[in-house]
Amino acid sequence: MATDKGYVGYVMDMLGHFDGVSTRAMMGEYVLYFRDKVIGGIYNNRVLLKRVPAIDRMIPKVKLEIPYSGAKEMVLLEDIENRTFTKELFESMYDELPINKKRKK
Repeated sequence: MATDKGYVGYVMDMLGHFDGVSTRAMMGEYVLYFRDKVIGGIYNNRVLLKRVPAIDRMIPKVKLEIPYSGAKEMVLLEDIENRTFTKELFESMYDELPINKKRKK
């Protein structure tokens, strides 16, 4: 099941006031970027984040889900409407995210 474009619009409405949040469509789903680093994605109408130590510090009981068959588990962002918490979470995750690899042309 692919992510509904209306859901992506809703997610971007919730996160759009954060500086540097963007998405890129990829095979019916969406990669989620924060300041040019991959922070997670939107899969089957769910926002899933990469698991980094900051998440474990800020969310005591994380809910792990698999975005697609064969992928690593990711953390479900359940309360996307809590913009203050989500922004703090993204900020704390940023330094722990890997730097994106440059694509060969």
